[in-house]
Amino acid sequence: MTGEPAGTVDGPGAFGRLRSWLRGLYFGSNQRSALFQYGLLAFDVVTILFFLVVSFIHDAPWILVIDLLIAIPLTLDFAARVIISARPVRHLAHFVTIADLIVIVSLIIPALTGNFAFLRILRAIRLLRSYHVLGMLRRTSPWVQRNEEVVQSVINLLVFIFICTAIVYVSQQQRNPAIDNYVDALYFTITTLTTTGFGDITLVGDFGRLLAVLIMIFGISLFIRLVQTIFRPAKVRYECGKCGLLRHDPDAVHCKHCGRVLNIPNEGD
Repeated sequence: MTGEPAGTVDGPGAFGRLRSWLRGLYFGSNQRSALFQYGLLAFDVVTILFFLVVSFIHDAPWILVIDLLIAIPLTLDFAARVIISARPVRHLAHFVTIADLIVIVSLIIPALTGNFAFLRILRAIRLLRSYHVLGMLRRTSPWVQRNEEVVQSVINLLVFIFICTAIVYVSQQQRNPAIDNYVDALYFTITTLTTTGFGDITLVGDFGRLLAVLIMIFGISLFIRLVQTIFRPAKVRYECGKCGLLRHDPDAVHCKHCGRVLNIPNEGD
């Protein structure tokens, strides 16, 4: 959700006023809305970093307290996004919304039934929220607008790595002595994705072997492609002075849309 839904009219009453007020906060352009949106962005970044850091820490009582404190604003934000959505059912079915719901549940359940370590790893899917963060930055940061493809590729790469690592850890942690912590799972994932394969850590069981095969296949295709996109984007951002087309091949001489001669700065190769 990156902009205010068009063609929707809030009904009268308290709910309508609440919905209109929330839309102003989430989609407005005044100073109050900007502060709120940047606050959400900062909260997203902090929670993602927290979830990644505590995945390396064994059970500690203070983690449960912080989990519950984080669950409160996450739940309020989740409810607010449902309220302001033009199509609530469609919004609830979106993969980012489902990921946020799983994260909220994983924050609350350990406090009620015990601190299950594997639930903490599921919070790595909070990285999926990075796409929302990118949407906000795209609207407010000229640098992100100029380097959107690279930023998008970095986000995709991080999401892919940490989701794969979470799956490896959850499926192997209690049955594979070689994977005792999140670092072990991350190490195996990176060496497999890069096809280095030192062989000091292997996955056990039929599911583990199948998972390793899938990671290797994705490593050959998706992982390498994402890395190439980061260091050498397939398109460059350069506005055509005639038709306004913004994205061109790095070695383009003419605009593909209107044929005008381009003068794209390059490294001389």
